[in-house]
Amino acid sequence: MLSNLFFTINAVMPIVLVIAVGYFLKTIHLFDEKFFPLLNKLCFRCCLPCLLFFNVYNVENLAEIAQYWKICVFAVISILIFFVFAVIIIKFTVSDDRQKGVMIQSSYRSNYAIIGISLAMSISSGDARPVVAASILSSVSIPLFNVLAIIALSLFVSEDGKKVSLISILKKIATNPLILGVLTGIFCLIIRFLIPQNSDGQKLFTIKQNLPFIYKTISMLATSASPIALIALGGNFTFSAVARLKYKIIAGTLARTVICPLVCLSIAYKTGFTSLEFPALIALYGTPLAVSTVPMTAEMGSDSELAGQLVVWTTLTSAFTLFIIIFICKQAGIL
Repeated sequence: MLSNLFFTINAVMPIVLVIAVGYFLKTIHLFDEKFFPLLNKLCFRCCLPCLLFFNVYNVENLAEIAQYWKICVFAVISILIFFVFAVIIIKFTVSDDRQKGVMIQSSYRSNYAIIGISLAMSISSGDARPVVAASILSSVSIPLFNVLAIIALSLFVSEDGKKVSLISILKKIATNPLILGVLTGIFCLIIRFLIPQNSDGQKLFTIKQNLPFIYKTISMLATSASPIALIALGGNFTFSAVARLKYKIIAGTLARTVICPLVCLSIAYKTGFTSLEFPALIALYGTPLAVSTVPMTAEMGSDSELAGQLVVWTTLTSAFTLFIIIFICKQAGIL
């Protein structure tokens, strides 16, 4: 039991502490007030796309995706259902149009890109198969998260006094840096799969083997995505906003850390998923709101302050809810 507690603390506390570093840098006025929004922009337009490309490109074998089609289909259906229900509920319960897209995201969008795979790796106790499942699930869930995020942020926010059109939404999806990062990774993954092998079974050409300087550059930018996003989040965080946004913070935190994992993991258990899939499913549904929500929200003209509050509070809350989830799953024999 204590090992599970320490595990969840070790998984979540580094995120909290890096956010605290960003907040501390703001309080000592090391940078001016324009720095942290610019850091958000750097993360959204450069580092996060590299991270998503890197995660997708490093799926070892395209054929393995077919072996995990059930968990991928389950994830897609569950995410879509939560998204649709959230749109309906938020439409009638949240008055501020700039906050609706943020609240919708808190219901379905987790921090899978940054901590999901590492969390699944820790839960799986050294077995490589759950990690493979988690990696493959990322190539499906992350694009879906981002497409739905663009739709959520576009549904209620007007452009020049007019509601956003379908063409405008499609254009935002097609030009979104995060979507482009994922699609570029999928494209390179398919090309790599089609390249013939030599007599030793190695691909005749890969970016990692033949262009290591490009691979290393992308890897460095991908590695920097998480700390940059978290520092920017801490720098933009204000405690004074908590009282004003408290009801939305409570609702969004409950949706992300309690309702979504409770419903989805219960159905997954009844569906018959085993210890091979559950580490990935816990990471998909149990982790806090994605850090990339904040820069994306800011870029698209919605309430980035609320998004930042929800990222912070869902991260803090998940330190406890993940412990409970992991403990229950271990007691049930599915971990």
